Amino acid sequence: MNTVCQLELKVLYEISQIIGQALELDQTIGEILRILSETMEMKRATVTLLDEETSLLTIRASHGLSSEEKKRGVYKLDEGVTGRIFQTGKPFVVPDIAKEPLFLDRTQSRRLERGRIAFLGVPILLKGQTVGVLTVDRIFGDDVSFEEDVRFLSIVTALISQFVQLGKLVRAREENLRRENLSLRFKLSKSYHRFFIVGQSQPMTRVHQMIEKVAPTRATVLLLGESGTGKTLTARMIHELSDRAKYPFIKVNCAAIPENLLESELFGYEKGAFTGAAAPKPGRFEEADKGTIFLDEIGELPGGIQSKLLRFLQEREFERLGGIKTRKVDVRIIAATNRDLAEAVTLGEFREDLFYRLNVFPVLVPSLRERREDIPALLNHFLDKLSREYGRRLSFSPRALDALVKYDWPGNVREMENLVERLSIMVEDERIDLGDIPPYFFTAGKPVAHAPQDGQGSLKDMEKREVVGALERHNWVQSRAARELGLTLRQMGYRIKKFGLERMVNERKGREPGLEMN
Repeated sequence: MNTVCQLELKVLYEISQIIGQALELDQTIGEILRILSETMEMKRATVTLLDEETSLLTIRASHGLSSEEKKRGVYKLDEGVTGRIFQTGKPFVVPDIAKEPLFLDRTQSRRLERGRIAFLGVPILLKGQTVGVLTVDRIFGDDVSFEEDVRFLSIVTALISQFVQLGKLVRAREENLRRENLSLRFKLSKSYHRFFIVGQSQPMTRVHQMIEKVAPTRATVLLLGESGTGKTLTARMIHELSDRAKYPFIKVNCAAIPENLLESELFGYEKGAFTGAAAPKPGRFEEADKGTIFLDEIGELPGGIQSKLLRFLQEREFERLGGIKTRKVDVRIIAATNRDLAEAVTLGEFREDLFYRLNVFPVLVPSLRERREDIPALLNHFLDKLSREYGRRLSFSPRALDALVKYDWPGNVREMENLVERLSIMVEDERIDLGDIPPYFFTAGKPVAHAPQDGQGSLKDMEKREVVGALERHNWVQSRAARELGLTLRQMGYRIKKFGLERMVNERKGREPGLEMN
């Protein structure tokens, strides 16, 4: 057996010893190239594979190249010697790279070389299709046979192609496992967040399906629905079921922060940006890097900040307040509103281009009126939760349960939770009866109808009735009504102005001076 054959067998034997590392594709191929270089006197070697996302040929593994030289090794499918080998599926030999116009030296790794350098390239074939290219540099004398090297390199690429195939199978399996894990996490999440998604009503089943579909994607989500329906929880579930779950979930209520502070809160500021800015401070977007930022009450966002948010959605970059350095972060945006943003666009109160950017994947979170069959299970959930907290187990009488199912719940899940907690404190018996329910739930013995039973009427009308009802129940004390609805005093003030209730509020204040301070 001649020396060349012995060397080839030695190389193949050493390659066979690293098959156990094949799951780490780049590392395994790099080790193969090292063996070729050290054993066969191949000065420089690369494996270039097709990147399916960019449709470009990129160097996945190399030997004899620096990291910078490796990064420069990117080719179009019809570019240079590498592109020609990939397209034709046939080997290509360059006896002297200095005399070959097709040779691009894209990596710029041979500029200081002396002597004649030969370049050999062999396609990596998988099931008859070219998936990559193996190339090597050699310094040859005149008596060297290129045919022998091409033959041997073709054997090596046959082994590499099997590693590539194994890598694809592993990635496909990982993707299936990821999907199965997502489904399992969704089911587990259902048990942890039952107070929102308990029940089997059709509207909630539709929400479950949409959450499961959108969670693993990068899509921006817009959550729609009345106050108290569980939009914050929906956003958190989407985050927890995504690949970003181990990174931050940052919540920002756009209506709760004064307008003059909101920009610096979201995007941060530099030292000296305004009086009191003694040191630079990152904003919420930077805090949420690699995670999710939840912009609640997005409909209340001021016009100037709408423009800055639009730029971030388009380019994923921004500058801190008072700064000139452009910053980039990887953040998923989930927004929520109980306003009709399409109407706000028509009225000129919300940017149309921003609305379309946010409205990529809208999810309507239903009100309790739209999922009445879930109400008994939700009530029992809150009783279970509070029984652990207060150490006593209550239940509803059939009459009380029937009345609560018929009630329209203008404050939705938030109102229900507050009611059950109040009853758990106030009721002395083990059973909650009809007489224990606060009077405002009834008019002439019937549940109050806060919205048309046929489902007609705009969201704005229902919201107005909700605000007026809360104010009436609390003698027009805005702070108390706001607490019932889960709003800040600023948000309540905005709604009073929005629905033209200032005169009614002022008249009430005029009759009872100082009432708001109570």
